[in-house]
Amino acid sequence: MAVAYVLINCDLGQEEFVIENLKHIDSVKEVQGTFGAYDILAKMEHAEKEKLREMIIWSVRKMEHIRSTLTLVGIEGQN
Repeated sequence: MAVAYVLINCDLGQEEFVIENLKHIDSVKEVQGTFGAYDILAKMEHAEKEKLREMIIWSVRKMEHIRSTLTLVGIEGQN
């Protein structure tokens, strides 16, 4: 199982909108608003690493009101 943690910056005041939309993406397993350098943390999982990458690029990064992302991909077997 491929796992990624996506740190998200969104437009000011749009955190709840983005969080609600992230919850509708199948690969998104957890979403949390945060304080600090990033606005939102999303944990994503998929059986195939390439499919997970595609979901991040085409479903998350292209979402309305998302300004930037930083993706951390987990190392399989180190959990």
